[in-house]
Amino acid sequence: MKMFQPYHLFKYNTRGGEGCEAHNVSTVSPFTVIAHRGASAYYPENTIASFKGAIAMGADMVELDVQMTLDGEVVVFHDEEIKRCTNGRGRIADYALANLKKLDAGSWFDEKFRGAEIPMLADVLSLCKDRIAVNIEIKTEAVKEEIMGGIEEKCLQIVNKIGMREHVVYSSFSPLVLRHLRQLDSKTPIAVLFEKKYYDAKLPSEIVISLKGNTFNCSRRELNRTWLADLKQHGIPVNVYTVNDEKSMKRFYAQGVDGIFTNRPDILRKVLDDLQQGLKIVAGNEK
Repeated sequence: MKMFQPYHLFKYNTRGGEGCEAHNVSTVSPFTVIAHRGASAYYPENTIASFKGAIAMGADMVELDVQMTLDGEVVVFHDEEIKRCTNGRGRIADYALANLKKLDAGSWFDEKFRGAEIPMLADVLSLCKDRIAVNIEIKTEAVKEEIMGGIEEKCLQIVNKIGMREHVVYSSFSPLVLRHLRQLDSKTPIAVLFEKKYYDAKLPSEIVISLKGNTFNCSRRELNRTWLADLKQHGIPVNVYTVNDEKSMKRFYAQGVDGIFTNRPDILRKVLDDLQQGLKIVAGNEK
């Protein structure tokens, strides 16, 4: 595996599957449509419904967040506290899996999603296998210190057991987590999620190389021309988050980013299809 690997190399060539009719894409673009917590503009984030929606809308990859429960199970959930996205209170790390499964993780978004559960990582990967690639973000701040070191290894074990190793990328804001992942697996793809408080380096390429990473992911507010030029010079792919409006999607595409995280993968797919169709028309006129 080459050191710097664009997300599009982890894509499946087919999309869809039972219960997930997919957008028809005849070719695999080098640009990656990454569904942020699934199709989270239309479904409750990080739920099976949201990931099914992302598959149907033609995303190349889904991004999800993982944490560990009190009894050491890996579940898909973003916040440290469960109040915003469920009918419960407290921290994920203070709940056993069986009690988390009793919570309603859907009606906060819309009543029609009442009864949606917090999914286990294994359930989401089983859904995505042979359909769509996955970016697993490890949420370090939401894990109890005494068990934090185990989540990386558990994620690797689950991914390998389900047979998704070639189609999963791991990311984290924490350099400690990324170093641990690299120690556990010298070849697994790693994306550096940039947060200024963790790094002294002035250029993103220095950070990625020091962590033996593959890709650089950063906020749309932080990406600048100097950083983009630095990453391009070193052949390091860059993905930007979270972009939901068409104008910004077109702007970042034109600037040369390799992928976009979005809550609206259907809109980004349409933007890309329109841009690529325009290029075909121009090329045809030049013949």
